[in-house]
Amino acid sequence: MKLLSMCTLAKWHIWLGWLVGVPIVMWLATGLFMVARPIDEVRGNHLRIESEAIPLKMPGSSLATEEANLREMRIVMQGGRAVAVLTDMDGIVTRVDVATGAAIPPLDAAAARALVAAQIVGGDKAERVTLFPADRTPFDFRRPIAVWQVQLADGTNVYVGQGTGEIEAVRTRWWRAFDLAWGLHIMDLSEREDTSHPVLIAFAALSLTGALIGCVLMFRRPRPSPARRRPW
Repeated sequence: MKLLSMCTLAKWHIWLGWLVGVPIVMWLATGLFMVARPIDEVRGNHLRIESEAIPLKMPGSSLATEEANLREMRIVMQGGRAVAVLTDMDGIVTRVDVATGAAIPPLDAAAARALVAAQIVGGDKAERVTLFPADRTPFDFRRPIAVWQVQLADGTNVYVGQGTGEIEAVRTRWWRAFDLAWGLHIMDLSEREDTSHPVLIAFAALSLTGALIGCVLMFRRPRPSPARRRPW
């Protein structure tokens, strides 16, 4: 009975091998293809000719002046009023009331907490609000702008731009677990962004080789063990 059960399992294993072998080979082959080149080269970023950044200037504008040295200007609605979000050539973000031209001060902790409470489900249950400068942002944010980190009771981190006055990112516990899984998947736990490096390419190639060998071996009919051969 035990031998029959093991034989049955062996047959099932072979049939399952045929069933999943093709998609496994396909996943590994396409995965090896995708990691073979850096993503920037795939996107064609290496073909772009770098040019010197030119400050934004608009004739007749009181905001986009030569003295402002702006890189970008956005007009958004915040709190029922039109607000210009200005980013200068050094990456510093400020806000200006479009109607009056008055500068809007950076968000404080109370304003960041109120914004999260108004725009995030469960945002009224904030447990801690912490300011992070642009050069020391948390690992689950990874963007060089000053932000308030609003920690909610369910473990969610909401990041509010101190200069933009906007919610820049929401990081749930699931997001952080996904981010860790992604880092393990691409074998880059330090930055979790490099999808093409020698270690990943080597293991992808070895995995594909092993899967191909396994598919070839499925054509070979297994021989009975000596213990099961009948004496003649």
